Amino acid sequence: MRAKGKAYKDFRPGGHGAVAERGEWIYGRRPVLEVLRAARRHLYEAVLPTEGRDAPEVAELRALLLRAGIPFKALEREALDTLCDGGHHQGVALRTGGFPYIALEQVAHDVKADEHALVLFLDHIEDPQNVGSLLRTADAVGVTAVVLPEDRAAGVTPGVVRASAGASEHLRVAKVVNLVRAMKELQDCGAWLTALDFGPDARPHTAVDFKGRVGLVVGSEGSGVSRLVRESCDFVACLPMKGRVASLNAGVAGAVALYEVVRQRAAR
Repeated sequence: MRAKGKAYKDFRPGGHGAVAERGEWIYGRRPVLEVLRAARRHLYEAVLPTEGRDAPEVAELRALLLRAGIPFKALEREALDTLCDGGHHQGVALRTGGFPYIALEQVAHDVKADEHALVLFLDHIEDPQNVGSLLRTADAVGVTAVVLPEDRAAGVTPGVVRASAGASEHLRVAKVVNLVRAMKELQDCGAWLTALDFGPDARPHTAVDFKGRVGLVVGSEGSGVSRLVRESCDFVACLPMKGRVASLNAGVAGAVALYEVVRQRAAR
């Protein structure tokens, strides 16, 4: 039995001495720090660099782990590389429970309660880098919630947490079986939905009224917004494209549109 506030001497990541069958490894200094700060997940064990001249982030991590009584130990780089599937871990990893998704009913409640609610819908985006980038921007602009489908889409995985620099840990994210049905439910709560896409029916993103309760739908980089999702939206917005490459990746396009929402609301 380990004592609270001390490194666990018998700690063996992935071994039988550390409840290795449960949870997932979050890696990277900033992502792990945000997991600890958010305090929304169950925490099992951690890996830190050998104690010495700690960088400020590592010192804070060590203090938070000691305060919470979470066991930790240093590992050889090769072992940690394997543990994190080759991800950029910076000598830090934390085994946690899964991401705490919320129910769509909670999102609907929040939209009804806030006349300026902003919901971000991700339409089957599979690239963890794009999802992480969008979640990081969503946190920065203060979205009410993020809604994503359960299938054929990246959830809040360790790679997504890393790509979001841990911002995902402070967001309310709902996973739904049917994205179109979820969109209609929030429309019934008074939200006006805009798909970010191209086409003859698309208007410039600066010409869409993003005041009030709104939802922004960002599609996958390969196929964009799916047909049924697009048809379920109230508006379609496009970004000006003057170069030879007629597209932006989903993370960049979504960030531009989200900050247009911020711009319009600041002007109001």
